[in-house]
Amino acid sequence: MEFDFLSPVNEDLLDEIRNLNPQSIGANLRLHTQKSGVPDIEGIQVAIFGVKENRRAIEPGDTPDFYHLRRKFYGLYPGNWRVKLADLGDIEAGATVEDTYFAVQHLVENLVKQDVIPVILGGSQDLIYAQYRAYDNLDQMVNLVNIDSRFDLGDAEKQISNQSYVGKIVVDQPYNLFNYSAVGYQTYFNSQEEIELMERLFFEAYRLGEVTSDISLMEPIFRSANLVGLDLGAIDSASMNAANFQSPNGFNGREICALSRYAGISDKVSSFGVYEYQNSLGDLANMLVAQIIWYFIEGVNYRTNENTISAKKEFIKYQVPIDDEVLVFFKSPVSGRWWIEIPFLSNVNTKLKRHTLLPCSEDDYLEACNQVIPERWYKAKRKNEV
Repeated sequence: MEFDFLSPVNEDLLDEIRNLNPQSIGANLRLHTQKSGVPDIEGIQVAIFGVKENRRAIEPGDTPDFYHLRRKFYGLYPGNWRVKLADLGDIEAGATVEDTYFAVQHLVENLVKQDVIPVILGGSQDLIYAQYRAYDNLDQMVNLVNIDSRFDLGDAEKQISNQSYVGKIVVDQPYNLFNYSAVGYQTYFNSQEEIELMERLFFEAYRLGEVTSDISLMEPIFRSANLVGLDLGAIDSASMNAANFQSPNGFNGREICALSRYAGISDKVSSFGVYEYQNSLGDLANMLVAQIIWYFIEGVNYRTNENTISAKKEFIKYQVPIDDEVLVFFKSPVSGRWWIEIPFLSNVNTKLKRHTLLPCSEDDYLEACNQVIPERWYKAKRKNEV
């Protein structure tokens, strides 16, 4: 794989790896080194790379360096994994931010096409725009899930920043975005205008308290995602033990790792980005970020591949009449997970495949039996009609 813009991992890390237990992650992944070059990704399921870019941050700070994060991650032990890992090194900041975006887009697109899941370690979160644009040539509508305290919609007319990239995703061609889900938003960080815009666009927004009261309700949200982004600012400052993450409220370590595992276990998630990394993070924060990545890979290892046609043939079908509609639910006999069918409108959206199944919960089915239409189904149907 020819990617000249990738730089190798820090040479000092190679000395660290030599001293690691032979069973550790660091001793068992393929590495981009100065001597050996970019590793062969044949047989690799997950490829990690850093992006040293934060020039579009509201408060840029130092160029991010992932040396200390890698040290923590390499020192962890894998679970009973079949997943093979590679660390491709870093994308250095380009001459312009757009150059960096292009490199990220190019790399993510190529990895996804080869069924390799990229895990992006990023500086500023506007890099999600490049992660999203990687799907331009993959001929599919995509669902973006963002774990963040803010919606980051911003003004699409202005220059993109780490707090205003979603607006660009919505309005810039080609239009690939089917759904945007914000997980863990905090109302006082978002204007009423943005909250109302999320409603008008039929996007999904889940408040922090709603998520933490029953985190398992988020599993179907991640199951329908194609790409996931995580703003480290969504984690409470106590868990990060970092002065520059100044929100007392946010996800704690266990909660953010649970969400990361949901992202990993989703059969559809084909790229995962961890953003707003800062060099000032200490050992505790670096260990937490390393564990977030660990839990994502743990999830990937336990995927059940229920997106395949053969798996769907085994699903149990339930039909629930409500008013003038007949809602069609499916249940997997293997995992016990549920889906609901979105009506197909042939004249509206050529990229949305016929009989699209939307992940849902058993509660959605039980509510439908009580004549309550699931909100996720309603929003998905309306988006397909617009």
